[in-house]
Amino acid sequence: MAPIKFGVGHSVRRKEDDALLRGKGRYTDDHAPQATAYALMLRSPHAHATFTIDADRARTRPGVLTILTGDDVKELGGLPCLFNLPDNPFKAPDYPILAQGEVRHVGDAVAFVVAETLPQARDALEAIEVEWTPLPAVVGVVNAVKPDAPQVWPQFPGNVLFDVPIGDKAATDAVFAKAHAIAEINIVNPRIITNYMETRAVVAEYDAKRDHLTLTIGSQGSHRLRDILCQTVLKIPVDKMRVICPDVGGGFGTKLFPYREYALAGFAARKLRRSVKWAADRADHFVGDAQGRDNVTKARMALSEDGKFLAMDVDLIGDMGAYLSTFGPYVPFGGAGMLPGLYDIKTFHCRVRTVFSNTVPVDAYRGAGRPEAAYVIERLVDAAARKLGMTPDAIRRKNFIPPRAMPYTTATGKVYDSGDFAAHLKRAMEVGNWKDFPRRAKAAKKQGLVRGIGLASYVEVCGTMGEETANLRLDSNGDVTILIGTQSSGQGHQTAYAQIVAEQFGLQPERVHIVQGDTDQIATGLGTGGSASIPSGGVAVERATRKLGANLREIAADALEAGAADLEISDGTVRVAGTDRSISFADLAKRPGVDPAKLATSDKFSSADGTYPNGTHLVEVEIDPATGKIAIVNYVIVDDFGVTLNPLLLAGQVHGGTMQGIGQALMEQAVYDPQDGQLITGSFMDYALPRAADGAPITFETHNVPCKTNPLGVKGAGEAGAIGSCPAVVNAIIDGLWRDYHIDSIDMPATPERVWMAIRDHERQHRL
Repeated sequence: MAPIKFGVGHSVRRKEDDALLRGKGRYTDDHAPQATAYALMLRSPHAHATFTIDADRARTRPGVLTILTGDDVKELGGLPCLFNLPDNPFKAPDYPILAQGEVRHVGDAVAFVVAETLPQARDALEAIEVEWTPLPAVVGVVNAVKPDAPQVWPQFPGNVLFDVPIGDKAATDAVFAKAHAIAEINIVNPRIITNYMETRAVVAEYDAKRDHLTLTIGSQGSHRLRDILCQTVLKIPVDKMRVICPDVGGGFGTKLFPYREYALAGFAARKLRRSVKWAADRADHFVGDAQGRDNVTKARMALSEDGKFLAMDVDLIGDMGAYLSTFGPYVPFGGAGMLPGLYDIKTFHCRVRTVFSNTVPVDAYRGAGRPEAAYVIERLVDAAARKLGMTPDAIRRKNFIPPRAMPYTTATGKVYDSGDFAAHLKRAMEVGNWKDFPRRAKAAKKQGLVRGIGLASYVEVCGTMGEETANLRLDSNGDVTILIGTQSSGQGHQTAYAQIVAEQFGLQPERVHIVQGDTDQIATGLGTGGSASIPSGGVAVERATRKLGANLREIAADALEAGAADLEISDGTVRVAGTDRSISFADLAKRPGVDPAKLATSDKFSSADGTYPNGTHLVEVEIDPATGKIAIVNYVIVDDFGVTLNPLLLAGQVHGGTMQGIGQALMEQAVYDPQDGQLITGSFMDYALPRAADGAPITFETHNVPCKTNPLGVKGAGEAGAIGSCPAVVNAIIDGLWRDYHIDSIDMPATPERVWMAIRDHERQHRL
């Protein structure tokens, strides 16, 4: 059979984009059932305080239907944390749906107001009387672990949730004691705010006859939300709730979690016996949605005289915020497992601490611990090169795990199945014209600019969300419908899954229909996170397609009076090979006497091993020492994603993740006032996001080595751009600053002010 032009490996354009570009997308806020009531959340203006609340006068305001306070919902369960330490479990503090008597961060939820209109809800919100008694607050992990720090939770002395080791401390200390040299870094991975295009929203509809709720939510997965909201919070049977996820305008991990407003809208809808709608404005988002990153890390590398990495020692502190979000504690703990990176480091130790602070809870954000780990190891590798007078590429090549060592078990227990790390480093340097950099730096110097070049060679683990099931059916018109529990939030699942079907059936993508995000239509689903949709969901689709193909050959064999082995499938028909005898999918679907069960198949896949995408980012920057302004002038990426399903979709994912990393490296940071815990960067007036001009044209290639643990050979790709970008950008900046000023460190975000101050500090010290 001729290659399928819209099958696996082809740059098929996203079929979902036409509707979105024409304004026909349907997001949660577009859903407005008849007689819908509108809700707003009253949030704490204090980072830590006790309070009493009186909503009686507000309840009499025109149009008010109900006002819920902590006392009204105290029978509800709290939001759960779904991670615990395997060997040293902790008891998570209560995360109430509405605070009861004490708030622990600015934006903490105090009351939920439902009225006929939004203006009426806002009037009532402002009429609620709250008496606040401010308490001491603590912000930042360094402050949180000080001996005299205010306590967020009395049952967690010193604000520490857990303090655990990974690896062998005694062996690590012994290697460091004999090392030729030691490279050290102290770095901050700043807290950031997701800021997807579509803010969160929920519409809760109640059917009194069935005592049944339907929640429409723009999330990253409907089944997990339903199960948590029913079983843990509302305490109702799961068959009493349907969750629908329509089009979703970005997620990046932050829309994976259950939030208070979802439960409150459902509770209010049952109480009022009518639909209730809540939609976040951007201010809600800044203080009501889980935030990301926020680690402070010290790392050391023991070095031999010839530049080999002998041992690595890390002290990592991660901020959890005031409450434990769904996967919050897992992020620093799980991310620590990736700290050795792509390098042959036999001896390793990491102390992982997670601490509470009076800030918005922290959880998974694009990469969930792996970007933080890559930032640590890649900054440390450059520090080691400077320590020994080696070039950053030479020290990497010397310490990369070679292909012949695969499968390779790292010191933290990760098993890398495949990869050629030196090859993508070499290719990135070729494309980036590394050898000619000194000439470009000299030319920039004549213009009064400082030029720097940096590398980051990363690895991550992904595709381990669990078991995903795909259900396929042949429709009466000959089209194929896939029902699957993953959830697209911009990745292009409609196109990607259609290509997997096209690879076997030759159907055009328009004839393959994807149903996601509906717990009534789809029995199970993990949602989308951890770059798992194609590595897990894609395999399930591929397997179910093979089953359906076998069934269709069996049915067609009877119709065409031929052996099933003599039949081939292409372009929506089953044909006797080498002849013009064929039968269409539509005729097969309507053939009399066909068992309907043969027209529907199902299969599943779960990867315990995960996949390990890897690659090299090369960045070149120009720094204006008079202003501190940084311009990215060249960006090269060479990645290993195993097998590429759709090069066009892949490039979009890599570009998007890279721009998010550039934003974190150069400008993004959630800043809290250390005295009173106020979020200073609480709007776009103070929180900067990258624009197109802040990046650079990205040259992107793949140097793929098929994954040996995934049946499709693919390695997850959704988070990779955000993992390699931060260390590459910062390494390039430090390269320039080191070259001209002997400055060897700068924290993210490397804003013009920070760069300017670092240069001025150097000049003052040099004059002294």
